[in-house]
Amino acid sequence: MRTIRLYPRPLVNFIVICVTLLVNSMAVLGINRRPNIVLILTDDLDVSIGGMIPLNKTKKLIGEAGISFTNTFVASPLCCPSRASILTGKYPHNHHVINNTLEGNCSSLAWQKSQEASTFPVLLQHHAGYQTFFAGKYLNEYGATEAGGVEHVPPGWDYWFALERNSKYYNYTLSVNGKAQKHGQNYSEDYLTDVLANRSIDFLQYKSNYRPFFMMISTPAPHAPWTAAPQYEGRFADIKAPRNPNFNVHGKDKHWLIRQAKTPMTNSSVQFLDDAFRKRWRTLLSVDDLVEKVVKNLELRGELENTYIIFTSDNGYHTGQFSLPLDKRQLYEFDIRVPLLVRGPNISSNQTSKMLVTNVDLGPTILDIAGFDANKTQMDGMSFLPLMTGKSQNVTWRTDMLVEYEGEGLNVSDPSCPLLGPGVWGCFLDCVCEDAINNTYACVRTLSSTTDLQYCEFDDNEVFVEVYNLTADPFQLTNIAKTIDQEVLEKMNHRLMMLQSCSGPSCRTPGVYDSRYKFDPRMMFNSRGPRISRLRQTLK
Repeated sequence: MRTIRLYPRPLVNFIVICVTLLVNSMAVLGINRRPNIVLILTDDLDVSIGGMIPLNKTKKLIGEAGISFTNTFVASPLCCPSRASILTGKYPHNHHVINNTLEGNCSSLAWQKSQEASTFPVLLQHHAGYQTFFAGKYLNEYGATEAGGVEHVPPGWDYWFALERNSKYYNYTLSVNGKAQKHGQNYSEDYLTDVLANRSIDFLQYKSNYRPFFMMISTPAPHAPWTAAPQYEGRFADIKAPRNPNFNVHGKDKHWLIRQAKTPMTNSSVQFLDDAFRKRWRTLLSVDDLVEKVVKNLELRGELENTYIIFTSDNGYHTGQFSLPLDKRQLYEFDIRVPLLVRGPNISSNQTSKMLVTNVDLGPTILDIAGFDANKTQMDGMSFLPLMTGKSQNVTWRTDMLVEYEGEGLNVSDPSCPLLGPGVWGCFLDCVCEDAINNTYACVRTLSSTTDLQYCEFDDNEVFVEVYNLTADPFQLTNIAKTIDQEVLEKMNHRLMMLQSCSGPSCRTPGVYDSRYKFDPRMMFNSRGPRISRLRQTLK
């Protein structure tokens, strides 16, 4: 019989303690452990009209330490649909969030039942073993009573510090793991951007060192009401909104909503947008501080070199372009183009990439970093990890992507704009409206070695078409829809319809200016209008 040797209990305890300390040390040092991931999401941060200028620390600590993507676009230029695309890796026609209201599926019970359980944080937590942390703005209607209130904590999150409803800086309520926490207007205790920074540092201090982590920090800035921290209230006093070539000019060949804008803008409108521009920049200085705190804390903990940090926005913004005072929601570069900076393991510093990236790629990329195969999901996007780590030769990248938007408007006339009738939204005193029910469009944004093109169709009685050659016309001043070759129009129309009906891998098929593209006229539909209206049918 084999003899079993028993060791004294004190020796066993000592061995257990030593092994535990060794494993803990290896975790802290990032040895044999999957990378950590931090996603910092800003709110309404443009890149086309100078939104990144105030963010000097962010550009240095993330952009210069890694890679900057100069052609990053959103699937929809509005907060809730865009955030849903980030979380699900899907285009709006697949996640069915069409605007910022409960009726538009923003954080609704229908969203919770159909999409929330398959977001990428769920996969990170349940299948990749990540501990997950969220702080900030989630979806615009999160916390609504009809959607479960702040007691509802979406699946996939171990630590949950979510803002009730839309962006604020003071006098808000946070859901702290499902319990309401009210904040007032004391700067040192309540300024939301700083609160998010402090909560993030707390998580880094108290999290487990045995598992990799994912953090999503979603700041209110630079969204309205543009409340700056006290120390930054006087900054940028002489700054004005950029007077780019498309500033305060009439969009004479554009959709009716753009054509209705009065040009030149009134002095009061220009003063208002200039003031808003300054205030937006001031709020970003606190975002810059947040980024610095997170990066420096990771560095102090010895975890920075094993952490990917991603910085981006949910949509762009405009301040006076085509005489629209300020908002997003339009198809133009200033509203759909966003910043994207990434640093992390195996990413060389001071890189710039011109590859076409969209926010539906964030989920697949984060899963790829975590070692989870995104092809096992129903995501429409693709991982851009190979583009960052010098392995782009192993992947065939896209040459186009889809932008979708369904307009919002009131069923009654705006009192300040009775002549426009019902169906408009966001009207200024001088009767310039930022949105309308038939401001419903879909676009193919194409970027290849030979072409920089945008093709858009509106779902309205005109079936209005806008086409821009951004190589010759980067400010989209001239709609060339009536002068471009008819064959190109037909191919772009065909491609648009293919993308609007795509799902998963079919969203990544070759575009018109890809050598692998095959045009089959038999697949053309009778109607040329986009099929966005079917989204409403899905929600019924």
